[in-house]
Amino acid sequence: MTDMNAIDAVMRTLADPTRRAVFERIVTAGEITVAELTAGSGVTQSAISQHLRLLKEAGLILDRPEGRKVHYRAAPHGLAPLVDWMALYGIFWRERFASLRSLLKDIDP
Repeated sequence: MTDMNAIDAVMRTLADPTRRAVFERIVTAGEITVAELTAGSGVTQSAISQHLRLLKEAGLILDRPEGRKVHYRAAPHGLAPLVDWMALYGIFWRERFASLRSLLKDIDP
């Protein structure tokens, strides 16, 4: 059975569009600092820091302190609860695609 608390935490965290954009920048960058995230984002450093805290609490990112800077990277396991939950619905989609394939073959033999 899937841990619904973990799924709720991931969904709630990624529901915010700014936070989702921050997460996407981290994923794309591989590793990035708060200053780099703030530059050109139109969001204050304190707001970015708040988003990072929530992403970290949800298990979506990891941090690595280096002197006065902290580098952030995506946590490989962070989306696992959501992926596991979505996999439960895989059979639903497989059946729908099989039906669609059959229908399309009937329409255009």
